[in-house]
Amino acid sequence: MKTIQTQVLIVGAGPVGLTAAMDLASRGIDVVVAEIRRAGEPPNVKCNHVSARSMEVFRRLGIVREVREGGLPADFPNDCAYRTAVVGRELTRIPIPSRQDRYTATGGPDTDWPTPEPPHRINQIYLEPILFACAEAQRGVTILNRVQVDEFDQDDNGVVARARDLDADQDITITADYLIGCDGGRSAVRKLIGSRLSGTDVVQRVQSTYIHAPALKDLIAQKPAWMTMSLNPRRCGTTVSIDGRDNWLIHNHLAAEEVEFDSVDRDWALRTILGVDDRFQYEIISKEDWIGRRLVADRFRDRRAFICGDAAHLWIPYAGYGMNAGIADAVDLCWMLAGVITGWAAPALLDAYEAERQPITEQVSHFAMNHALAVMSQRRAVPAEVEIDGPVGDAARDRVGKAAYDLNVQQYCCAGLNFGYYYDRSPAISYDGETPPAYGMGYFTASTVPGARAPHVWLSDGRSLLDVIGPAYTLVRFDPAVDVTPLIDAAARQSVPLTLVDVDRAKAAYGFAESLLLVRPDSHIAWRGTTAAHEPDKLFDRLRGIVTQPEAMRRDDAVVA
Repeated sequence: MKTIQTQVLIVGAGPVGLTAAMDLASRGIDVVVAEIRRAGEPPNVKCNHVSARSMEVFRRLGIVREVREGGLPADFPNDCAYRTAVVGRELTRIPIPSRQDRYTATGGPDTDWPTPEPPHRINQIYLEPILFACAEAQRGVTILNRVQVDEFDQDDNGVVARARDLDADQDITITADYLIGCDGGRSAVRKLIGSRLSGTDVVQRVQSTYIHAPALKDLIAQKPAWMTMSLNPRRCGTTVSIDGRDNWLIHNHLAAEEVEFDSVDRDWALRTILGVDDRFQYEIISKEDWIGRRLVADRFRDRRAFICGDAAHLWIPYAGYGMNAGIADAVDLCWMLAGVITGWAAPALLDAYEAERQPITEQVSHFAMNHALAVMSQRRAVPAEVEIDGPVGDAARDRVGKAAYDLNVQQYCCAGLNFGYYYDRSPAISYDGETPPAYGMGYFTASTVPGARAPHVWLSDGRSLLDVIGPAYTLVRFDPAVDVTPLIDAAARQSVPLTLVDVDRAKAAYGFAESLLLVRPDSHIAWRGTTAAHEPDKLFDRLRGIVTQPEAMRRDDAVVA
């Protein structure tokens, strides 16, 4: 029997698990990743979108250029088009900049993002190999392919996992301080920690077909688009350009009464969505029937074992936020784990992970489901007139196009889901009684309320404030006259890594009313004040997990009561 020892064992080498591995390794933590697939084995054609928040993570990890250069050709429009069929009449279009214009484009609904790293359209079949190569090359990360973790035990000292090398037919024992399950919707880790999914079991059924069809692009008269939604009274669907040339992913959205996948002829539905006849030739690369759900785990943790990503939540992939929410899980958890393992944080800090991520997961899952239901309702109401010539058809197309744009621009340009969400019940945030601004899928208001994301501002040296966030806490000072010695000394006494950053308030685009912000590694605000806290040791007791009971805060100087 082979024995491996590490600090953190991650089960699953998808985008969430690989990001978690790189995040931990960047903080000096040794990681072993166990993945059942072979090295280089491609994933399913799933997520097509990397959010701005995820791109910020990749920027911090130093791999954003590799990610940005992957996917569609640099000049290929990332637009979302709505047509009667892929080769039919265009109803409307949501303009989204191509990769080459992503940093410079202005004036559209998907430009002027308040971040140094706007979103990126790339299919998972291209993204995951990039992340795998970056993780494999990072010091401190060991990836074990074709290794299946079957069970594990844990006690006060660590975790002992029993795994099997599927190719060598060899048992492996992996000992670790902590374990993270990033093993997908059928997660074994979730089951082993006794966690259960609950919510809405069926939101929508979908037939997905990944095809090779080189002739399709020549049949499209309109400007190319990354994603095309077909709206007609016979069959609505979504077609995604995977490589900008020959390969396409087609989603056939079944109607509510179509409860059996094989009740709909796949070839007929595909041709109707595309708008082609029986003479059109295509090759099926892969196909999958799947159910969009809204399910959230009742617990994200059992002592030293945690779950992230699809292991913790499943919802219909509107706004592309399944994978991205999983990356947010990993980022939230990993800095806390690193703090505990390296000794500056107390084990109780880890209680904040579930307290923060589970409520947000529940909320975002409702955003996605409610939007899906609205889109399904819109599809059912497409009138036959959209396909006829003349004024009546023109009016119908204008009406359907406008409704599609108004409903869906918030999904594809989802600033609220990126920057608006906040943690309002964390034991590791020092609140001061103010509630962050409300947000929706497509809108938000920047805020400095504890629990919210720190607003992005450009510094005088051309870097973003997010670029200078330290490995633990960053003290951002907007008034150099404010004495921060008490906070610096308290952090030193408690061995908390603290980075001081001075920002010129007058040059910041956001109007900061506070003089001081304490920002966490995940860019959420932990505390704010006009002066240094009068009892800074009590503040850091909370921020590193020593004090976990509810608190009352005074707004003037944010002193722990």
